[in-house]
Amino acid sequence: MAPEIEVVTDDDGRVVAPQWLARAEGVHRQLRPDLPADYAGRLERIFANGGRMVVATVGAAVAGVAMWRLIENTYEGRRLYVDDLVVDDSARSQGIGKTLFDWLEAQSRILDCDVLALDSGVQRSGAHKFYFREGMSIPAFCFRKIVK
Repeated sequence: MAPEIEVVTDDDGRVVAPQWLARAEGVHRQLRPDLPADYAGRLERIFANGGRMVVATVGAAVAGVAMWRLIENTYEGRRLYVDDLVVDDSARSQGIGKTLFDWLEAQSRILDCDVLALDSGVQRSGAHKFYFREGMSIPAFCFRKIVK
């Protein structure tokens, strides 16, 4: 069965498909195990600040999750930034990630973005191979300082 994309939030960050949000948590935690116990509460705050979510489904199961947002900055212009892109461990190499990535790329064109961007931890070499295969490059270093 081919994966399908389900939109979880609308353009204003309202959850329009709460059933998919609830089912997404287990897959999302495979990438972000340190999300707080109040998963829905954390995501509600993220959605209120511009975050959006879509899921890739196979039947009634969530097989992949993408969190994204629009950002406009001085060095790239309008960008669709992907916070999280994760595929269920049991569904890897079945086209789920490609389906999500293709949807995100199409959405970036629809929204007249100049760039589709994401950050990926240095330890995620398998994900990096996928991103390179999808035509992404590494244009800069990302620096950060923990302040809390």
